[in-house]
Amino acid sequence: MTVQDLRDVLRERAEAPSQANPYRHEQVSSRIRRTRLRRRATAGVGAMAAVVVASAVVGVHLLPGTAPGVISAARVEQDMPPGLPEKVTAGDGTEYRRLAIGTIRKEGAKKVSVTVPVSGKPLDVAVRCDGETGGGTPRVSVNGHDDPGARLMPCGKGMQLRPLSVVQRGATEATVTFDTTSSRWGCVQRKKDGPCVPIKPKSATWHVAVYEWTPPAEPVEPEPIRAFPARLGGWKLARSATGVWDRDRTFTFVVRSASGKIGLDQLCTGELAARMWFKVRIDGKESPTATGCGTWKSGDYPMAMTEFAVPKGSRVTITGGMGFWGAYTNRPVRWSVGVYVK
Repeated sequence: MTVQDLRDVLRERAEAPSQANPYRHEQVSSRIRRTRLRRRATAGVGAMAAVVVASAVVGVHLLPGTAPGVISAARVEQDMPPGLPEKVTAGDGTEYRRLAIGTIRKEGAKKVSVTVPVSGKPLDVAVRCDGETGGGTPRVSVNGHDDPGARLMPCGKGMQLRPLSVVQRGATEATVTFDTTSSRWGCVQRKKDGPCVPIKPKSATWHVAVYEWTPPAEPVEPEPIRAFPARLGGWKLARSATGVWDRDRTFTFVVRSASGKIGLDQLCTGELAARMWFKVRIDGKESPTATGCGTWKSGDYPMAMTEFAVPKGSRVTITGGMGFWGAYTNRPVRWSVGVYVK
């Protein structure tokens, strides 16, 4: 068919009466409604862009489809902070989705707040930093309440991911604040009887984010734990116990120490191993502090033993329990506790 033939056919069909279509009116009305919705959406995007440009201290990046977040007391970010991607896949296959991000710069405001939607899925905070090691670690709070499960480490390499554990059940949104003004700097006494010289604060730029994650469909089996060393610098392994959280939550040892000293250490495997904590009782007396859990995949044993004084030569009963910071649905942790004596 030539171009001229095609034009003749089209002209004939244009002049002929249109085919019957009882739904034609509904189709036209639907097309009009879609056009109006597109225009409204375009206008909304333009209005949001105007708000971002007009604000000199407010900036936020959100994934498409999330409710607007709010960042206060921070410079507007033109580019995404490095190392905090929109989506993250954890080692156990869990998918993380970023809801909002912000930045606390070396110079300027010392805290930033983001308001994110709460869907019922677990929430984590993530941070990366650029600057001096140990510079001004942010304290995390949710709706004005400190979150002990989201305690961050000083500035270092890599991304830190911590759980938000104080989000109220049934809430539809949460305001998460990262605050470096709460950091405290001590002093150093360089000479005996000399003055205590204040430590110069270290500075860093912190990139912060809030993620939600979707629990795996089935429990992800954590890898086996390496055995505790039989001896550690004068200590001898007396007993050990292992289990899987949250199926196994307690342990009991009966030991005797000739020196009156015992030591306890913990090892864990699983993507959320660092979120477990342990508390013990010795002959019914509870230890005032909880301890965390170490991981040992390679290299020297990462000894982090907690020592206790006990009656010399007497049998003592050690009972322990454990807990978890944040959610852990289908993400079990394998734990092991060892007790050493001298």
